[in-house]
Amino acid sequence: MPGKPLPDVIAPGLDVLFCGINPSLTSAARGHHFARPGNRFWPALHRAGLTPRLLTPDEDRELLASGLGVTNLVDRPTRTAAELSPDELRDGAVALAALVARYRPAVLAVLGVTAWRQATGRPRAALGRQEERVGGAVTWVVPNPSGLNAHHQLPDLARLYRQLRPG
Repeated sequence: MPGKPLPDVIAPGLDVLFCGINPSLTSAARGHHFARPGNRFWPALHRAGLTPRLLTPDEDRELLASGLGVTNLVDRPTRTAAELSPDELRDGAVALAALVARYRPAVLAVLGVTAWRQATGRPRAALGRQEERVGGAVTWVVPNPSGLNAHHQLPDLARLYRQLRPG
């Protein structure tokens, strides 16, 4: 969307729309998603079989050719997601639902359970497929690929992301 510090990579009818928490300062400066060194988004997508080859952050628009897209829950870039307020996360969830309803991806994949809990007011939300749909899309919460998230390693991310492709 125009006017965002980091524009969405989105088109109508995607298979999967990935939703990060918010842009890193590095991603905002470079103008590409998941551009921070150590972020495992690109290798996880490739290992999951969602992209035909390992893409770089500078190639994020090429996701569209694979039926994938990327947006963020909150537009404001920060050093870490912990800098976001609960109000920003809740407002982001409302805007995300409207975006998903407009573009109609089959699956929405939110990258980060802690932010999702705060954004939705569901403190017990867990990783995996969610009971509710957001904007009409089947909704999953999967681990954040940030290198700061040590709880899940690259093979775990790839295994979980592989489950997202509809059909």
